[in-house]
Amino acid sequence: MSDPRIVTRPGTAATKKCATGLAADEVGLAERLHRNRLTRRDTMRLFGLSVSASAIAATLQGCATSPVTGERILVGMSESMERGVDREQSPHQFSADLGAVQDAPSNAYVSEVTARLRPVVQRRDMPYSARVVNANHVNAYTFPAGAMGITRGIMVSLQDEAELAALIGHEMGHVNARHAAQSQGQALVAQVALVGLAVAAEDSEWAPLIGLGAQLGASALLARYSRGHEREADALGQRYMVDAGYPAEGMVRLHALLIDGHEKRPNLLETMFASHPMSSERRDSAAREAQTRYAASGAASAQRERFMDRTAGLRRLKPAIEACMAGETAMARKAPRAAEPHFERALSLAPRDYPALLRMAQCQQAQGRLREAERHVRLAREVYPQEAQAAKLGAALKMGRRDPEGALAELAAYDRLLPGDAGVLFLQGRALQAMGRRDAAADRYRRFLQRVPQGDAARQAQTQLRAWGMVK
Repeated sequence: MSDPRIVTRPGTAATKKCATGLAADEVGLAERLHRNRLTRRDTMRLFGLSVSASAIAATLQGCATSPVTGERILVGMSESMERGVDREQSPHQFSADLGAVQDAPSNAYVSEVTARLRPVVQRRDMPYSARVVNANHVNAYTFPAGAMGITRGIMVSLQDEAELAALIGHEMGHVNARHAAQSQGQALVAQVALVGLAVAAEDSEWAPLIGLGAQLGASALLARYSRGHEREADALGQRYMVDAGYPAEGMVRLHALLIDGHEKRPNLLETMFASHPMSSERRDSAAREAQTRYAASGAASAQRERFMDRTAGLRRLKPAIEACMAGETAMARKAPRAAEPHFERALSLAPRDYPALLRMAQCQQAQGRLREAERHVRLAREVYPQEAQAAKLGAALKMGRRDPEGALAELAAYDRLLPGDAGVLFLQGRALQAMGRRDAAADRYRRFLQRVPQGDAARQAQTQLRAWGMVK
């Protein structure tokens, strides 16, 4: 294939690193990271407290054969680590995007398209999975081993199955070229440990939870790809979709949709463009391939009728999704009063829409109307009891109403639904501190710091422990 690839070249530092291999202590660090058994010294190394970022990268690099090119590539995580990141971290990202949509046909459909593409990729044994998530913004993303999220915002913008296959094929291209593992792989793993919590401000109980961290979705969690990686994923995705029986033009239309949408409504596509930089050059390259190498695929069906049938339930929500998008844009500008009419419209169109209920609750929380917000949270939990974000927002509202005991109960519910979020330990510490249970609060802060040693929340925990005379 003629598209750029990241490969090691003879005589480069990367090649020499491949030839000499990892030092014993480096192998040990990588293994302890994989098993979540980091020592304090490991943590200092990983988070840059004693070494530079370039030294961290050098420590964590290894070499592998590219499944796509057969060349030796410099990587930062093993295949088992890629799988581990998917297994341990993807549930938290999918929940941050408000969970999988409660539309079984749509989720079954994206799984079927993924299964159709799987036999033609290089890494067929990876645990690919796809779901449509409740985020309203336009985006799609994958974890290193193929756990994919496709937002409902982009699903209602697509026009046929070929475009959907192009989207999924592109994400599978990232997995097969091992882009997440290349060079920045371990930096991603280290970053994952820091994103479980929005910082709780001292003068406003958990007020940052009104922010739209979930709206930013994977751009906060996953590695941002270089333009070279994006071009390679485009080329691979277009090849996969053609080999699976779709017209190559689907990739061209996907790019055109995203570029045109960004020009018309840039605020609604900021996330997609942050994590997947678009360009007319990429669209034009896909068009050249469709007209030359893949010209014969033009006779294949784009399966528009099947797409429309299988996504009918989701597309009925499009006006409500667009209203939520407008409300989220206003919230991102810190204008909750301007946002509220948009969420009101969304709920008038879809009264039991989980994302709209949560966004309205956040909007009301931002205006200090906590009891109204709690009413929307209760309805959201009734609508989607398996999803965790309503419980977390409920905990923030309880704290705002000076009910730390109620907040602890909500956090316990959140932890049952979505175990493993380090931020819960910090928030429990805040609630216990408010209840006057200093020893229990200190225990939570210490446990939190063991898992998340840096960041504003970590500084707050350390400051409080010092004030109590429990650390120097």
